Amino acid sequence: MTRYLLDANIVIYASLGWPAVLDRLSAHAIGDVAISSLTYSELLVGPTSPVGGGVRHDERMALIAESLDILPYDRAAAEAYGRIARRLAFNRRLVLDRMIAAHALSLGLTLVTNNAADFADVPGLRVENWAA
Repeated sequence: MTRYLLDANIVIYASLGWPAVLDRLSAHAIGDVAISSLTYSELLVGPTSPVGGGVRHDERMALIAESLDILPYDRAAAEAYGRIARRLAFNRRLVLDRMIAAHALSLGLTLVTNNAADFADVPGLRVENWAA
């Protein structure tokens, strides 16, 4: 059963071979870790992402899609986002992060990110940093 939802930066660090992230990933069963379909969309951007574009990027994204469950953003996640957005001040820069936080909350998952500060104001969200 999935226990962790990875933010894009953690997936990028894993694809680049960061030892701390790879150690944490290897400590969990494959089904314990997933990404949001929102995160997958963010990762597919390509040339503007830190992973870089081109064939190598496409190969990394194909490997991610084969290796991790990609969870659909559903009605429960949308409703969780609505609750978060009503409770917190609107910030356009944080919309995607808050949607990913809502996805984690709706599924009872711990969000894994290297940007914990961007999620610190989301009530009830469990956050871990595997890159530290």
